[in-house]
Amino acid sequence: MPQFTMSTEVALPYDAAVEAVRAELAEVGFGVLTEIDVAATLKSKLDVDVAPKIILGACRPQLAHQALQIDARVAALLPCNVVVSGIGGGSVVEVMDPAVMPEFTGAAELSEVAEDARTRLRTMLDAVSARAASAAAR
Repeated sequence: MPQFTMSTEVALPYDAAVEAVRAELAEVGFGVLTEIDVAATLKSKLDVDVAPKIILGACRPQLAHQALQIDARVAALLPCNVVVSGIGGGSVVEVMDPAVMPEFTGAAELSEVAEDARTRLRTMLDAVSARAASAAAR
């Protein structure tokens, strides 16, 4: 199966991981436009219990604007979804790899924008991992 996400597993409880992701997204210039609490939604709509999971719709307006100028269909891939899932005593943070934008659209001109977004999101994932490692060392 093709790889279309980037992820990290961290030894942070779910709430702490969500907080760390929000903070580190801001550090790399992304804001959170939308939130979907998957567990709460499934509970209210289907009365099923699932592990905690939130989808944060993250956006860096400058990159979104550049990408949309190249190929307006990119709007279907925005905002960048950042998913935090609780697993056991830790969490998984996963994002769609922006490198798929040029592949999905066939617009090679998106490569530069996608690489900028990818670098920023990889930096965020690494910083969340570093926070977890620092917390574990205390």
